[in-house]
Amino acid sequence: MAIRVMLVDDQVLLRTGFRMVLAAQPDMEVVAEAGDGAEAIENLRSTAVDVVLMDVRMPRLDGVEATRRICAQPDAPKVLILTTFDLDEYAFSGLKAGASGFMLKDVPPAELLAAIRSVHSGDAVVAPSTTRRLLDRFSPMLPSGAGEPQHKDIAKLTEREREVMLLVAQGMSNGEIAARLVLSEATVKTHVGRILTKLNLRDRVQVVVLAYETGLVRAGGGGTV
Repeated sequence: MAIRVMLVDDQVLLRTGFRMVLAAQPDMEVVAEAGDGAEAIENLRSTAVDVVLMDVRMPRLDGVEATRRICAQPDAPKVLILTTFDLDEYAFSGLKAGASGFMLKDVPPAELLAAIRSVHSGDAVVAPSTTRRLLDRFSPMLPSGAGEPQHKDIAKLTEREREVMLLVAQGMSNGEIAARLVLSEATVKTHVGRILTKLNLRDRVQVVVLAYETGLVRAGGGGTV
């Protein structure tokens, strides 16, 4: 079945552009559009959607609050936040609200399509270098910082799992982590799965959020051991 996508953006021209790109894909279908978060939530009551492309700054109900409400629903669609460099803090808030990742609005079409497929399959979009730069830039804006107490379950991680967690939080892919630690990608994937289970996290995005909030990773990409 085709991936059912809803476009949420208050700029009609942007929605038109995204719709044209997605319509050319045999495995994707734009099933709904909305000009703000409230309309998006209303559409979900009558339309089955797999992935929501969500803008952050919109009238009536912004993308962050819309994401929070959507992700709180049972069997919620995946949400992919679309942002620009000057809206970094909104993107991070969107991740905390439950989004499966975020991309820049001017991302090349091929990367956007790959991101949609990734979040639909259950992965999180946190690996691109642009994401690392965004995280480095807006982490100082977070209301919670390195002085916060660490997540109580981080102590359950082995030394290797902690290493892997820090590299995931810095935006590295499994392949990059494998090369850094001289491991196989399958082994890294196993470590990531155990980290998610032990910390009761949904995906790699939540690993990034947790690492920044607890101070395990600081602005500039550095990690603490």
